[in-house]
Amino acid sequence: MIDFFDEDSCGCCCQCGCRSDCCQCCTQTQTVVLRGSMGPRGATGPQGPAGQTGPTGPTGAKGATGPTGPTGATGVTGATGATGPTGPAGAAGATGATGPTGPAGATGATGATGPTGPAGATGATGATGATGPTGPTGVTGPIGPTGSTGPTGATGPTGPTGPTGPTGVTGPTGATGPTGPTGPTGEDGTAATLAVGNVTTGDPDDSASVTNSGTSSSALLDFVIPRGATGATGVTGATGATGATGATGATGATGATGSVPLETLTAYTTPTSPVTSGNALDFDQNATINGTAIAHTAGSQDITISEPGTYFATYSGTASPASGESVPATNTLQFSLNGTALAGAAAQHVFTTASETAPQTMPLVFNVTSTPATLQVLSSGGDFNYSNYNLNVYKIS
Repeated sequence: MIDFFDEDSCGCCCQCGCRSDCCQCCTQTQTVVLRGSMGPRGATGPQGPAGQTGPTGPTGAKGATGPTGPTGATGVTGATGATGPTGPAGAAGATGATGPTGPAGATGATGATGPTGPAGATGATGATGATGPTGPTGVTGPIGPTGSTGPTGATGPTGPTGPTGPTGVTGPTGATGPTGPTGPTGEDGTAATLAVGNVTTGDPDDSASVTNSGTSSSALLDFVIPRGATGATGVTGATGATGATGATGATGATGATGSVPLETLTAYTTPTSPVTSGNALDFDQNATINGTAIAHTAGSQDITISEPGTYFATYSGTASPASGESVPATNTLQFSLNGTALAGAAAQHVFTTASETAPQTMPLVFNVTSTPATLQVLSSGGDFNYSNYNLNVYKIS
């Protein structure tokens, strides 16, 4: 756009096309350069009507820059004239010194938004502000997945031993272990025998006794039985007349020996009775019971002894392997008192076939010191059948 200027100190209209010694118009920068000193500026006259734009004149030579005069009051803006055609761009002149900034003009209409410029460099981070107050606790979020197990920590020092806890309840009995291998077959033992040796009559005040003068497998029993006390004297008859002295008569026969009370028991079983290993034989019948020191209930395993003393017991019967018992099998019978096997007597036999039978005899003298006491006949070594067996028990002192 071409600006129009007032008459200057040269006395001519300063516009493109004026005298070269008056002024020149820089069409490239659209500024007027005045040459020479400028006089005081007169008052601004009223704005005249805009004239038509003339043709662009040639660019004049650049004059020296004069001092900037004071800015006059802004005149009333005239109507904008029609835009003339743009002339060719002149050569760029040297940039003059920047004059003082004039007062800001009225704000013009907002132009169209230009393209966004490149982003500026990021500024330095500002100082951290003071911590704000804690906000209210938010709603608890869902539980996250369980993390992987961390490594095991180092073992801590052993703590002091705690007090011993109460004894726990006894656990159930474990299952019976498998049967061990059968031992080698032993030689057949010699069957025990029992015989009566000497029977001696003792004094009335003596105690009855039985002594085994043989061995445990060949018993020879010697009995001492006290004789009975002398009977009471008969009633004296009436005195007869004294007769002549007669010849001395023959000595009369000795009276019968008085009986001594004897504590005995005989029990037996006739039919076959199967007995498992570690259990006692039962006796289903009682033959005789004399006295109160020895008792037995028919069908029971227990012989009950209620008086302390010395006792003699004998057992005899027949044994054979029970159905399903593997052979060879070693059968052992023993007397037990209050659950403890009595030493000194046992009947043992090795069965080599399932159909084999063997007779068994077992005598024993034993002492009872505390009552009541329980006598039993125990079977071990496997499962066996017993038949036609009996037990005799005597209190001998």
